[in-house]
Amino acid sequence: MGRDLRALFSTNDAGVGVEAVEAFTNRQQQWAAVQAALAAHLRRLADPAFDVEDLEAPRGHVLVFHGVGGIGKTTLSRKLESALADRGDGGRPVQWGEAAWDGARLVPVRIDLARAAGTDFERLVLTLRLALAAAVGRPLPAFDLALRRYWEHQHPGQPLEEYLRRGALARFGQALPQQISAALGDAAQALALPGTVGGLIGQMTTSLVTALRERRQTVRALAGCRRLADLLEAEPDLDALSFYPHLLAWELAQLPADKRVVPVVLLDTFEDVGDRTHRDLERLIQRVVWLMPNAFFIVTGRSRLQWGEASLHGQLDWAGPTAWPGLAAHSLPHQPDRPDSGPGWGRQVLIGDFSPEDCEEYLARRLAHNGAPLIPAPVRRVIADRSHGLPLYLDLAVMRFLELRRTGHTPAPADFGDDFPALIARTLSDLSAGERTVLRSVSLLDAFDLDLATRAAGLEQQAAAQRLIERPFVLENPFGLWPFHLHALIRSTLRSADDHSDDRWTTGDWQRAAGRAFAALGDTWRAAPGPERRLLVDCLRQGLALASEFRLEELGWLSEAAWAYVDDSVWEPVAPPAPGHQTGSGLETAADALVETLSALARRQHEHREATISRLTAVIEAGLLPEQLMAMPLYYLAKAHRDLGHRDASLAGMRQVAHLGGRRAPAARRGIAHLARIAGDFPTALEAARQLGWEGRGHRVEGDVWWPHGDLGRAAAAYRAARAEAEEHDVAGERATCQAQRALVLSFADPAAAADEIDLAEALLQGLDLRATALTVRTATLARDAGRGEAGVDDRAQVLRTEARLAGVTAAEATVELVLAFHHAIRDDQQQLTDSIQHLNAIASQGDYASYADIAHFMANRPQPAGSSASTRWIGPPDQVHTRWRDLVTARRSYLDARR
Repeated sequence: MGRDLRALFSTNDAGVGVEAVEAFTNRQQQWAAVQAALAAHLRRLADPAFDVEDLEAPRGHVLVFHGVGGIGKTTLSRKLESALADRGDGGRPVQWGEAAWDGARLVPVRIDLARAAGTDFERLVLTLRLALAAAVGRPLPAFDLALRRYWEHQHPGQPLEEYLRRGALARFGQALPQQISAALGDAAQALALPGTVGGLIGQMTTSLVTALRERRQTVRALAGCRRLADLLEAEPDLDALSFYPHLLAWELAQLPADKRVVPVVLLDTFEDVGDRTHRDLERLIQRVVWLMPNAFFIVTGRSRLQWGEASLHGQLDWAGPTAWPGLAAHSLPHQPDRPDSGPGWGRQVLIGDFSPEDCEEYLARRLAHNGAPLIPAPVRRVIADRSHGLPLYLDLAVMRFLELRRTGHTPAPADFGDDFPALIARTLSDLSAGERTVLRSVSLLDAFDLDLATRAAGLEQQAAAQRLIERPFVLENPFGLWPFHLHALIRSTLRSADDHSDDRWTTGDWQRAAGRAFAALGDTWRAAPGPERRLLVDCLRQGLALASEFRLEELGWLSEAAWAYVDDSVWEPVAPPAPGHQTGSGLETAADALVETLSALARRQHEHREATISRLTAVIEAGLLPEQLMAMPLYYLAKAHRDLGHRDASLAGMRQVAHLGGRRAPAARRGIAHLARIAGDFPTALEAARQLGWEGRGHRVEGDVWWPHGDLGRAAAAYRAARAEAEEHDVAGERATCQAQRALVLSFADPAAAADEIDLAEALLQGLDLRATALTVRTATLARDAGRGEAGVDDRAQVLRTEARLAGVTAAEATVELVLAFHHAIRDDQQQLTDSIQHLNAIASQGDYASYADIAHFMANRPQPAGSSASTRWIGPPDQVHTRWRDLVTARRSYLDARR
């Protein structure tokens, strides 16, 4: 392992053994990609049909690793260079295992294209030739002659030998100058030229071209290179130099088997080559790659290599999926080449983030004291969690740890709660002004598309947004409504860390961007051609977050969207508690109040109704919601009171909402009818149901009235009509609720037919979050199996009873007890039946559902205690209800006897 000099020079503690474990913990997948691609390349080179001078064949000798800044691309490039060199010095990580290249001699050549490295195109070409000089150990005359001619034309008075000896390329040794001199000497001898070689390069070139054109025997060794004469006749400028690698590739192909090598060229920091407008250097580099098909190229950079896009014809010499089939695909985690795949299939590899386990392992090994991790486990966990797997963050956190320790402070988890401004600088470094504006704007959004990003940024054209989404820190979910989202750490840092860039945004800039994004979300929702639940929910989620965080004064489109969300009765989570306040407290704006209201309504599917009452009461008392929304918490507060058996509070709330009018008034009138029904006043409930219509869900209320009377056929028909209305109006939650009730009543009457009804109810519940309705469906399965000893009805009922109590839904608990009484009546288990009746009486003692205890007596054919039916007003004679329920018990016994 190497030494981390930055960490080493950050402390005076000589006892701290600082070890550099590169950001490399989980890169086995990338190594596997290199192995697979390089093995495929070697197989192509071994194919007798391979021709190094074929300039038309598609290219598959490029592998691209790209990812967000700080993900470890440069470290990966360096480690690949060391592993491919296979010097036996531990350069290849142990976890990578051994690599077999079928005897091929690989020559890795890593070239850093970063601006800071100062690598121009001329130096790139020289680096390639210098690296091969030591590996091959002999002149490559076709290339060497052309290179010498170019150099003397472009750098008169500066010998190439002197430049190589004194420049940054001296690390490659002096083999190349000697090989070039030998090549020139051999050429002069073959051409019978007099005088010194150095003064004859122009004459030598002319004579050599003539000899090649005339196919003289003296130059037969070079005559096989069909394009050598043309290249030597061309003006020796930078453009011509970019074609000389063809000569290099040809010379490598002429080497005898024992000298043959395969260059592996690692081009790092490719994002610094240029941009989408200025591709001059990229064009030159692409020529090198195309003209050296017997070399293998590994490119690392922030962005995908765009060579596979046909739109670049004219900017680059070779572009499109035909030329570069492996570069045309979208970036996905690498998959091994398939046997039936074309050349270079799947060669754009996105480098992913570290896993939490990898992050902790990295931190544990990065700083050590006496062989033990210096960073404590709790601190490592916090850092790993906040890093979102980005190695650069881990590196910065290590520096912060040492800085805190140097001041005498013992680093604690709380010290790592902030993001690092350096991440902003790294992210913004190569973005245009327009891209920076879009980036900051979309950091306000969980997800976005081109149009939303452009409008949030306040731009007229989509060009900047289009360029931004091609950056590796913009991730894509092709199945999302808005397919793009920022890397979580980049987004967090942009929003929370101190920004020291020249174009940093003020508070007002952020506020205006939030307003633009909020308006764009509303326009997107309103522009939908029809009801689109997914779009509604996603717009609500993002709009509520923006309105709450930035304290937008007007709710605008959120009011209508909130009602649309409630009307469907689906209850997906849309609004977690707003930052800065706890549930139900600290409400300061209308947006806070709306966030809390919708959160309470969604969470009531998972919380006890007492929690719902507490939260909605706090919203009402805050008085922040506009008048058109106030009925929402009032209605659902009254409904929660009804679920808990708080009849008076529920009735008062329902009456208040009905009096206010508006969108919840029909539902409130339905609520009043329900209260009459559960109190046992069935005539009043039925009369109200007939006045409700679709908006008040009148058919469903009729079904709720008829089934306690044992008139299950009429109840099932009412629920079917209610379901049809819900389907007509495309209200998924209501449709599922009506079908669940229909399945329940038919489960009492006909267990065979009930199976299909239950299946349909379960299908309609898919994707919905309706706890009470789900309990109804499970209670229906209980009623279907009633009377069967092997069905485990008692145990299942106990589970349902517990869940109903935890939810605070008295209606569900009462229905479970009634089904259990039905089960015991069928089995004529008098003691268990008595226990069920006592449970129902206990529920009725709170003031509601006394009719259920009456029904249990009817099932058991027992006389009712004196005065027990005084609170129940049946529709028709009570004896008729008694007979119906007793007949259902008798019919079930006969059904079960026939099946034995």
